[in-house]
Formats: sequence, structure tokens, C-alpha cells
Amino acid sequence: MTDIPVLTEDGKQKLLEELKYLKEVKRLEIKKRIELAKEHGDLSENAEYQEAREEQSFTEGRIIEIETILKSAVKASDSGISGITVGSKVTATAAGQEIEYTIVGSHESDPLAGLISCDSPLGQALLGHQAGDNIEVILPKGPVTYTIKKVE
Repeated sequence: MTDIPVLTEDGKQKLLEELKYLKEVKRLEIKKRIELAKEHGDLSENAEYQEAREEQSFTEGRIIEIETILKSAVKASDSGISGITVGSKVTATAAGQEIEYTIVGSHESDPLAGLISCDSPLGQALLGHQAGDNIEVILPKGPVTYTIKKVE
């Protein structure tokens, strides 16, 4: 869709909670592990120390990533798309099977929980459409036609 991340309010809150956890809990846990590992002497051959430093690096990278997303993201309601947009809950049928998904930004995507990215093939095909529309989506298994039944 775009390089600017799109977030639902729920997605924004989850990122804020993760950021708070990483800054207030995870950083302190890692700091304690590093201090404890330093007490064991030679750091060059200290697996506990190396592991804690790697986790610290990963955690700091994730903090930066979340902060960047939050600074640059637009709210789903501000995306400028009419019809189905990020945040819409869509019920559709394909090959006699009913599906229900909520369209979310790529940072919130969790297909098993019914959250599909606006950047996925199905998400892109749904954007801008309305209840009653038929859309064809090219999936790895081949083209699939969906009939949109309901949009909330």
C-alpha cells in the first residue's frame, strides 16, 4: 500500500504497551543479567554475558523500530480510502466458505487471529470495496473470487 505505516487504535496501543515493557522491564532484566555475568570473570569466553549482550542489542533495536513506527504512522481513519479501509471488519465468502477478517497495518498482522495486513494480496484487493462487491485475488494456490457480504 505505502511505506508509511498505518495503525488501528488497537495496534497503536499494543505497540505502546510493548514499548513500555521493553523500556521498563526488559531493559532492567538484561542489565541485571549482564552485571551477574560480569561477576563470572573473563568476558571473552562468557556465554551468559555474550547472550545477554545479544538480547540487549535485539531489545534496543526493537525499541527503535517501535518508536519509528509510532512517530511515522497514520491512523487508519486518516488513510484517505473510501469503502473498506484499515480497521474495517470484513465478512466475505469464497468457494462456499465464509471468512471474517479485520484489515490492519502490516505491523499488526496476525492471520490466525483474523487480522490481515493491508499489504497482503487479499488486504490490497479488499481496500476501497463495499458490501456486495466481488473481487478476484491471485493467491499462491491460484485465483480466488470473494463476495463481500458485510463491512463494519
